[in-house]
Amino acid sequence: MNWKEIRTQADADVLMTTFGGFHDACVREAHLWTDHWVSADLSMSCPGYLDNRIRLLIQRQFANPSAIEMLFEEVTRFNLVPSPENYDSIIFDATLLVHDGSVFWSPDGNWRPEDPDRDTPTWISARRCRWRAVDWMGESLRYGLKDD
Repeated sequence: MNWKEIRTQADADVLMTTFGGFHDACVREAHLWTDHWVSADLSMSCPGYLDNRIRLLIQRQFANPSAIEMLFEEVTRFNLVPSPENYDSIIFDATLLVHDGSVFWSPDGNWRPEDPDRDTPTWISARRCRWRAVDWMGESLRYGLKDD
């Protein structure tokens, strides 16, 4: 499964069309990591570049594809706002924009980076983004711990 880069709004529009605007989808998993780490002697490696990355596994109730993986690199913002208790987290329409050298994604179809209340829903901005179709359906976890 080859990665497809999102560099332009046309690239973003291809994903939106291919994945049905994320309609009837859900974020199954998210994984965030950096290139920072602490060695056994307790020294720390701190690279001088923007090293934040996020992988999302998104599944939906339609075929071809039913699941995609999105990889955001050089993440500049991750604004997580979970659904309240007793509400579902179904995505009905998402936003995917390429704007001012960044890629923006939100599970809210009306979200815009310039909105004054932009921090109300979840959203991600990154300098680089790519995606690929995956055959990862069901409740099995792909990124995190499988059990305690």
